[in-house]
Amino acid sequence: MAKIKKIVKSITVDADKCNGCRQCEVVCAGYHATPKWSISNTNRARIKVVTYRLKDIWFPVFAGEYTAAGCVGREAYVMDGKEFADCDLCRASCPTRDRFKEPDSGLPLRCDMCESDPPLEEPMCVHWCINDVLVYNEREEFVEETEEISDMELGLKQLANRYGTDKLLETVARMVQKD
Repeated sequence: MAKIKKIVKSITVDADKCNGCRQCEVVCAGYHATPKWSISNTNRARIKVVTYRLKDIWFPVFAGEYTAAGCVGREAYVMDGKEFADCDLCRASCPTRDRFKEPDSGLPLRCDMCESDPPLEEPMCVHWCINDVLVYNEREEFVEETEEISDMELGLKQLANRYGTDKLLETVARMVQKD
């Protein structure tokens, strides 16, 4: 398989600076609302701030890829004297929790770095972070050429897994007939 040069985008999190304001969640939810900025339901955000107020823990986590299986381990990690569970640091949208799922449909959400036309200089959560907790990075990398999976294909795949391909096709056929 051929290697291609690709711009890899990432966001670095400095959790020591986070005060738990959740501005990143609010801005993300508003940006991804349809139409943009029409509503700010943080359950639709592609970033969640893990919060344990009594332990003074604030840790932003971004939505990653969908996984069809839940984790088997339930480990705990201690960082700077603060304890985190596996699920706290996990970016996956999985069947065992609702953290990164669209609340109405249950379809997985993933961080798209606020890609739009015209492109933004940086994702909205980074731009509006008042404590510089989030830092946007771009780097060039040679990667294996792979076929990108669209959000629609990902959603249809999850619906097919949940309800079966036949039921999904019947529903789509019924919808087409109504139009």
